[in-house]
Amino acid sequence: MAEKKPVVKKAVAKKSVAKKAATRKPKVSAALQLAQVAARAADEKQGSNITVLDVGDVLAITELFVVATASNSRQVGAIQSEVSHKVREKLGRSPLRSEGTVEQQWVLIDYGDVVVHIFAQEARDFYEIERLYFDVPVVSWSLGD
Repeated sequence: MAEKKPVVKKAVAKKSVAKKAATRKPKVSAALQLAQVAARAADEKQGSNITVLDVGDVLAITELFVVATASNSRQVGAIQSEVSHKVREKLGRSPLRSEGTVEQQWVLIDYGDVVVHIFAQEARDFYEIERLYFDVPVVSWSLGD
């Protein structure tokens, strides 16, 4: 019977793998990707004061909030429709639930890891959601950031 030669791994191979890992860009989480798509969709429909809040450390139910303002109830509906459409088109995800769609003063679109809040201006001024989460990080969402 022929003897098998032991396989010796070279240290050079490990260095190249380590070098590739160090230069590779970190992967964007699915939640962040969804939040960015939702924020950009709101922006495309002229939503204003769009903010992405990292609430994962203070809320166990979700990772990110996307908060946007609309100038009137019709625009709330347009933003809601665009967000749902873009998220489905780009990521293949549908909301777990939506609330406020009839009144269109504060629409909440729940994707589980991301919750999108679309406020009419008066409702956003009244609820001041950022005041409640003033100590959480704000996440960049635009292509220019």
